[in-house]
Amino acid sequence: MAATPTSAGLFALYARVFREAKRFRPHLTGLLLLGMLGTPIGLLMPLPVTIAVDSVIGGKPLPGAVAGAVPDWLLVSPLALAVGLVVVVALLTQVHGLADRMLRDWTGQRMVADFRAKLFLHAQRLALVRHDSKGISDALNRIEDDASAIQWQISHVLLPFVTSAAYFAGMVWVTALINARLAIVALAVSPLFALLTALSHHRLRSRWDAVCEKDSAAKSVLHETLSALRVVRAFGQEEREVKRFAERTDDLIRSFMRAALAESGLGFLVSVLLASGTAVVLYIGVTDVQAGALTVGELLLALSYLAQLYQPLQNMGHQVAAQQKLMANLRRAFALLDEKADPAERPDAKPMLRARGDIVFSDVSFDHGTGRAIVQGMTFAIPAGSRVGIVGKSGAGKSSMIGLLTRLYDPKAGAVYLDDEDLRDLRLADLRRQFAIVGQDTILFSTTVAANIAYGRPDATMQEIVAAAKAADAHDFIMRLPEGYDTPVGERGMRFSGGERQRIALARAFLCDAPILILDEPTSAVDLRTEQAIMNGVERLMEGRTTFMITHRLATLRDCDMLIEMEAGRITGITTDVRHWVSGMTLAA
Repeated sequence: MAATPTSAGLFALYARVFREAKRFRPHLTGLLLLGMLGTPIGLLMPLPVTIAVDSVIGGKPLPGAVAGAVPDWLLVSPLALAVGLVVVVALLTQVHGLADRMLRDWTGQRMVADFRAKLFLHAQRLALVRHDSKGISDALNRIEDDASAIQWQISHVLLPFVTSAAYFAGMVWVTALINARLAIVALAVSPLFALLTALSHHRLRSRWDAVCEKDSAAKSVLHETLSALRVVRAFGQEEREVKRFAERTDDLIRSFMRAALAESGLGFLVSVLLASGTAVVLYIGVTDVQAGALTVGELLLALSYLAQLYQPLQNMGHQVAAQQKLMANLRRAFALLDEKADPAERPDAKPMLRARGDIVFSDVSFDHGTGRAIVQGMTFAIPAGSRVGIVGKSGAGKSSMIGLLTRLYDPKAGAVYLDDEDLRDLRLADLRRQFAIVGQDTILFSTTVAANIAYGRPDATMQEIVAAAKAADAHDFIMRLPEGYDTPVGERGMRFSGGERQRIALARAFLCDAPILILDEPTSAVDLRTEQAIMNGVERLMEGRTTFMITHRLATLRDCDMLIEMEAGRITGITTDVRHWVSGMTLAA
């Protein structure tokens, strides 16, 4: 459960909201001015009724303010003036409402889009361990759902709250001009309203915080299940996942009802308070009419203004309730933004254009924050242009070693060097450009074949893309596709076979032209015939590059210059006579 906020904390959160929206300050100023413009329009609304009752039916002269503000020819017919005012006020109200809606919606949508983009970029830079432990769905929910609260908090809560307060002040002033006693009685409810909202603040906050957490937990089941749909269907567990989703949804509903009850309770008390104020004002007003201190038209005008005076108070009550839900969303979004990028880039990080490919691991140890070492005391040196095979059972630490090399993680102890530079001293973007990776589980994106090949080099020309595909033996099958290189690959490229996906990945690596190549079981999921075609491309790709090859297939290791054996996160052997090692292992098998 979130801690109870202090006033300072609440103001700090508001300040941060406005800092995020600083690009839209002119638009928000326009919205505020439009909101303020609603006050004089609202003041005009009851006026036609007063003119009709007092001046048309009662035969009294027009109010002085009205008589001085309209042309003389309109004073001849008070009824025409009243009817005309109804039409004019209606038109002004509609034009004002249209302008406010268009500006509010455009500003809000752009604000959310910018905030989501900022969260999305930051989420990609967070530690992979964070996503592994909390799940991708946690970040998705904060980006998709919680980020939209910034629009509602500013344009539908804070600005309307300010304009409602201005509207309230305007109505009190006009009511005081009509009858000071009525204004004082009407104003007396304000301190009680402030007390009610203050007492409800903490309860509403805690309950809406709980709703956000339960909502995120329910949606995580959807993300998790649909992303692993093949596994779910293969084991026939659809009903089980629905039951799991239903259980979390039930928790969400219970939390939501508790929050709705607290919110409705505030609304009920505010309504009773305002009704009591209206009853007192009605009593005083009728007695003043009976005593001759007020006309019927003035009483109707005062009651009409009173209704409009209490409306902003009621709106502010709703906005205080809505504020707590939105602030719960914003706290979650800002909490994601406050998580430190891992690995972080040093302020004085050095640039690197193209590495030679000399790599050194110096007494490197690493864990995933669990305290259990994944890599321990790893030390070796790789000359530029070498081909290095890495072997070991699952869980031996091979992938973690590659993660350290590409700086997906930083060592807990020791250092990794590229061309005598500690990886932590290099610019991350420059460092990542030094690697081309072909893995066993090739990920393709829901765009065209050409865009997937050019993923590492979005500025590549079509000629370069085709040349890379030919080098990877992928051009022929691509040209047989319905739209060739413009064919959409579908989600994760599942419309292609494993061999076809691998060849697209090889083409991507060719196009990157990075000095260091990482091959992580590139042929594990294909048949022998496809493997040979892929390895032909791999051979061409390895030329002149420092290459790391993780594989269980001994035949693919024969041409390596060095072999690193791993077990339980440690290097158990390094050999340079790889052919002899492979022959020995083959005979032993």
